[in-house]
Amino acid sequence: MNTFSSETEAVDALSDSYQKIRKEIGNVIIGQDDVVKSVLISIFSNGHCLLVGVPGLAKTLLVQTVAQVLDLSYNRIQFTPDLMPSDIIGSEILGEDRTFKFIPGPVFSNIILADEINRTPPKTQAALLEAMQEKIITVGGKTHKLPQPFFVLATQNPIEQEGTYPLPEAQLDRFMFNVFLTYPSFEEELQVVKNTTSNREVSLSKILTAEQIQYFQQLVRNIPIAENVLKYAVSLASKTRPNTSTATDEVNKFLSWGAGPRASQYLVLGAKCHAAISGKYSPDIEDVQAVAEPILRHRIVRNYKAEAEGITTESLIANLF
Repeated sequence: MNTFSSETEAVDALSDSYQKIRKEIGNVIIGQDDVVKSVLISIFSNGHCLLVGVPGLAKTLLVQTVAQVLDLSYNRIQFTPDLMPSDIIGSEILGEDRTFKFIPGPVFSNIILADEINRTPPKTQAALLEAMQEKIITVGGKTHKLPQPFFVLATQNPIEQEGTYPLPEAQLDRFMFNVFLTYPSFEEELQVVKNTTSNREVSLSKILTAEQIQYFQQLVRNIPIAENVLKYAVSLASKTRPNTSTATDEVNKFLSWGAGPRASQYLVLGAKCHAAISGKYSPDIEDVQAVAEPILRHRIVRNYKAEAEGITTESLIANLF
């Protein structure tokens, strides 16, 4: 779909499309600017996003709106303790002609909302996370490709922990971003209540197609990055690893585990995309810092001393800059 005469023109088109998407989403979603930004960066970076927030903060509405504006197919999967892998990926049934036929599950969609992913057992979590990583499903020895682009937005409720199955670190690592949702301000909540307690209907325009999104995903990877910015991103991830030559004193004191190489990869991709949507043709150190918190948040593990002293993950990340 490359109709642009140069990559700088294509980056301008991505920045322009991003602004249009933000404006369109803003007709439905009031506030949550950082959350919307993170979700869109995840999509354009070909990553996945984990949203953590209490019920009622428009997580489901957000992903429905994004799917509409981007003209993508969308499915919501409510994760429960009795959900089986076949309920997600699909299964084979015996047809009338005595041959097995594959019936695709809800995962065969462009955007998947995995609602309360920590409420289902590890076997079912793993089925979805394998699809996220490989972008294919294997059933009965046959491989089935998932539609492209493919994006998973998973949610977790931070309040209730009874009867939940927390995602292991290795599976959390497959999410590009871990985004915390906060309560809206008084003015934002006032606007939300006005909009949702009347007969107001919003007609959303479709801004991009699946083909255009895939083009922009490739464009983000092609954006050049200066050697010093690349080294900064890698050093930022390596600083989080306790008992290594690059670790800071604070990291050695308060962290059990640090971020792996996937964090470095996402810091670079996220910085490239953040620069592009900001109208820049190459990322700088500020772009790396802008995406660092949601990328590193779920990849570092505080030790008992940090928890006892009330040292937050966010403050540890901020002190790395």
